[in-house]
Amino acid sequence: MKRLHSPIRRYLRLHAVVWLLLAASTASLELPAEQAARQYGGQSLVLYRDWTSMLAPLGQTDEMGKLKAVNQFINRRIRFADDFAIWQQSDYWASPLEMFAKGAGDCEDFAIAKYISLRSSGIEAAKLRLTYVKARIGGPDSNVSQAHMVLAYYPSPSAEPLVLDNLVTSILPASQRNDLTPVFSFNTEALWAGNTRSSVDRLTRWRQVMERMRKDGFVF
Repeated sequence: MKRLHSPIRRYLRLHAVVWLLLAASTASLELPAEQAARQYGGQSLVLYRDWTSMLAPLGQTDEMGKLKAVNQFINRRIRFADDFAIWQQSDYWASPLEMFAKGAGDCEDFAIAKYISLRSSGIEAAKLRLTYVKARIGGPDSNVSQAHMVLAYYPSPSAEPLVLDNLVTSILPASQRNDLTPVFSFNTEALWAGNTRSSVDRLTRWRQVMERMRKDGFVF
């Protein structure tokens, strides 16, 4: 059989690489078995069962329906508390199972759980970014802000994102959340600061919580 010309071979290799990258981005995240939740004790098993029951039918739901179902479940079923009250640490990023065990979480924990939920429902990673923001408090004329994290959903690469926030029930376009000033964003694929993209491995806490989730059986 004749060998393929070099340009054709290069094209096929490039096509294969692009296909693999797209597959990695669009493949659904797999959740761990129930036994992983059981070992955490507390409320973890009950919340895990309710969580997976909520997620089960979402494969047949449009993306806006998925956003609403996940945002409502996490916001209603998890109590907001700061890290020191929950973990006796100043800043701890919990996995969904860790958060379920406590029945409570900080803003990062809410955003992480929503990200994991939506990825497992079939929304590709490229459409989701955990976003670190400065949140203005005290009214529109206030100069006071505090660190906060939300989940942003991008219907398309150039679209205005929708914001999922544990402190606000409604899912709103970013233009209607002028109380939030983005600082950086990230997902399982990359880290963005402004227009600069870099490796997400720079985020130690994100890397650590990802490692714990993998040990529990999450497959990314």
